Amino acid sequence: MPHPLDSFFAPDSIALIGASRDLEKIPGRLLSMLRKNAYPGRIYPINPNYGDIDGLECYKSIADVGQPIDLAIVIIPARAVLAALEQCAAVGVKNAVVISSGFAEEGGDSAGMQDAIVALATRTGMRISGPNAEGFYSQVQRVAATFSPVVDGKPNEQLPVASQRRIGIVAQSGGIGFAIYHRARALGIALSYVVSTGNESDLGAGEFFEFMVQDASTDVILLFIEGVRDADRFLAAARRAAEVGKPVIVTKVGRSGAGERAAASHTASMAGWSAAYDAVFAKYGFIVSNDLDEAVTIAALLTTNPLPKGDRVAVLTVSGGAGIWGADTVAMQGLLVPELSQAIQAEIRKLLPSYGAAGNPIDVTAQGVHSGGLQRSIDLLAVSDEVDAILVVLSLSSDTRMPFKEAELRPVLDAQHKPIVFYSYTLPSGFARSELAACGAVVLSGLTHAGVALRRMAERARFSLAPAVDAAAAPLRDLSAHLKSATLSEFDSKALLREAGIAVPDEVLVTDKSALDDAIARAGFPLVMKIQSRDIAHKSEVGGVRVNIATKGEVFLAYQALLVAAGRHRPDAAIQGVLVGPMAKTGVEIIVGTMLDATFGPMIMVGLGGVTTELFRDVVYRPAPVSAVEASAMLAELKAAPLLNGFRGAAKADSAALAQLIAQISLLAAQHAGEISGIELNPVLVHAEGQGVTIVDALVVRKK
Repeated sequence: MPHPLDSFFAPDSIALIGASRDLEKIPGRLLSMLRKNAYPGRIYPINPNYGDIDGLECYKSIADVGQPIDLAIVIIPARAVLAALEQCAAVGVKNAVVISSGFAEEGGDSAGMQDAIVALATRTGMRISGPNAEGFYSQVQRVAATFSPVVDGKPNEQLPVASQRRIGIVAQSGGIGFAIYHRARALGIALSYVVSTGNESDLGAGEFFEFMVQDASTDVILLFIEGVRDADRFLAAARRAAEVGKPVIVTKVGRSGAGERAAASHTASMAGWSAAYDAVFAKYGFIVSNDLDEAVTIAALLTTNPLPKGDRVAVLTVSGGAGIWGADTVAMQGLLVPELSQAIQAEIRKLLPSYGAAGNPIDVTAQGVHSGGLQRSIDLLAVSDEVDAILVVLSLSSDTRMPFKEAELRPVLDAQHKPIVFYSYTLPSGFARSELAACGAVVLSGLTHAGVALRRMAERARFSLAPAVDAAAAPLRDLSAHLKSATLSEFDSKALLREAGIAVPDEVLVTDKSALDDAIARAGFPLVMKIQSRDIAHKSEVGGVRVNIATKGEVFLAYQALLVAAGRHRPDAAIQGVLVGPMAKTGVEIIVGTMLDATFGPMIMVGLGGVTTELFRDVVYRPAPVSAVEASAMLAELKAAPLLNGFRGAAKADSAALAQLIAQISLLAAQHAGEISGIELNPVLVHAEGQGVTIVDALVVRKK
């Protein structure tokens, strides 16, 4: 089925507005790039100062062309861009790429010019990429709509390509996007598209991402993200990619304060809160990489290998020291390097000299290369059910000799039984890269990157998309009566939670000493007493909490002491009373919370709770709402997960009840995102299996 952006990435005709004969300037290079890369369609240079450029008729305006135009590339002064786009729309141009800079990234009146471009796109339906974009490159269609030097075509150049599976690149930095392409190409990876999104006045990263998810020629997607503007499209594309099993590798920049400032100024795109991005990436199985070469390495392995069925790796080498290094690297990534069975070791020893090693790592030695032991060891390991991946560590520096024959290696790699990864500890020669590419493999020159890539592939193989939760389908409760004050106390917050159908302890707000006897009878000993005020956010900081109260006399003394302490520390605070309730049974302290992200909306968080929450920061986020199944997966990611699973002989905690609470709170946050900006339950005590959970403290924050 045709996609609306097909005519953008594969235009039959291109108008180049601002074309030039000067190859030292960007307008001149744009025309040159199109022709060097053998663009097969029609090119219409537009510039009133020329009659022709490079043998092509040059038109004074786009209205003079008189032919249908799929794409206009605009590279003229910023203040002339809007008028040029109006002319494009008037003659029915379908798409435009605005290379010109000087818009929202500069602020002031320049930002207003970009707003006018947005309005034009909305009014006319013309799709516009940029401004401040580096353009795009479609390798299959040979459309070099960019001035990037990395696509400066060399007509007779034949680079090795290891696989016909292709990567597509969406980057909010043109320089980085084309750098990814340049490095991938050097490894022997084929490309479908690389697109620079610029300021995203109309077309954004989400829509380009969506295109590549449905594109049959794109097998792996790489994203370089500063901040997502079209969040709904981005999330829809992310879910679709997960559903169809198309891997997505993402680099998110702008995580530090300095990075956020740079991101905002570079593309006029706010970088956002990185935890929310990480939550989205985790939900949809993105492979996160914060290193350019690492990301390219992961892409290289995904395009040339199947996913592993487990995390057991065989390290095969021609150098004992290099093999140990490879095994250490793999193990440091949390993968297993198991000793092989005696049966398979016996088979491998037949292929090695007496001084070789068959256990794992397997050292076939240099002699084993010449005798064929290296290749036959790969043959054995490729069909063995004792390992899930093979890391081959060797030297590929020779310009004349190869340790493999294509007729022997190619069938093993084509069978795609398991990942077979090649790392050269010497700098690999161009000859070696070409020969391995002909077999269907890339040569890696970064051992750590190889180890990380294998781990990421194993993680990807285990990923499963959590079932969607439709917040709109669940009954919506009216909570407005509980949201009338600007701030809510613990008592107010728990009343709201109770109204929302969430179980909270049976507690009594005592506003007069005379009511204490009834409160004691209801709560029973031991009990807890807490000062309540909408003006006091942290009760413990004003001496506002008393626990383990065991006698009636202590209750009356504590009541008076709480009022006195609050008055001393916060004389301005309006006191609601003292909350009296039963002491909760012991349990694992967990924090459950929600917050609103400016880009992706409500987020649910779970982590190790209590007073150490901020110290250890052992937390996991997901976009809300989540199901109990997804909540259980979140709990499994916590470093504190063993505490819930019966650490050192302790009783196993009621994780099922906790997962259900997380799901309930996430649904509450999603349904009331217009009224509630955050919820914090800390601590939630998770009791022994079958005994449920207790919300000890709660705070609901109204949306301002």
